[in-house]
Amino acid sequence: MTSRLIEVRQKVLNKNDIAARALRERFRQAGVSVISLVSSPGSGKTAFLERVLTCMRTQHRVAALVGDLATDNDAVRLARSQAPVKQICTGTICHLDANMVEKAIEGWDLSDLDFMFIENVGNLVCPSSYDLGENARLVLLSVTEGEDKPLKYPSIFQGADAVIITKMDLAEAVEFCAQTAHRNIECVRPGIPVFELSTKTGAGVPEAVEWIVAVR
Repeated sequence: MTSRLIEVRQKVLNKNDIAARALRERFRQAGVSVISLVSSPGSGKTAFLERVLTCMRTQHRVAALVGDLATDNDAVRLARSQAPVKQICTGTICHLDANMVEKAIEGWDLSDLDFMFIENVGNLVCPSSYDLGENARLVLLSVTEGEDKPLKYPSIFQGADAVIITKMDLAEAVEFCAQTAHRNIECVRPGIPVFELSTKTGAGVPEAVEWIVAVR
């Protein structure tokens, strides 16, 4: 049974990789930079993305896809940025895959965009295995989750291009040690850029946006 499960998983991932490569080429030809966001539930992905979309849309053409098991609550919230937004409801599936992204962008002229963001389902396990054709992947870590998340879930951090530490305005209240968090991140993903920010106060957001723009 174990070997059968491994075989099925390999086929699923191989199929996803083929679709992701096609998406990546499609994005390249359209000239759109695609950034995916992954984190555990409640880390502040949507709040961060709303800030980023609102900030960037004055100078760049931006859009977002939002993945959740159910409801379009996050899409409604992100629409306040006045950027184009689509919701992907996955049902019982705990991650987005390349085929879901491909279906979601139907009807969009990608050449009309400079940046497209993909907010994945809240999960630090499954998304690490699924390429979405993105240019860069951001992993978010909230101060309320503790400093050891990188050690507990190394794969998602090893596959990321930058780390966003969110809710820094709560760091003192929850006794979050930023130095320990940085050390743990460096342990599993040496040299990765790390940004500390608060979407409530706006502190640190410009630096993260600057990094995102540079990806293009």
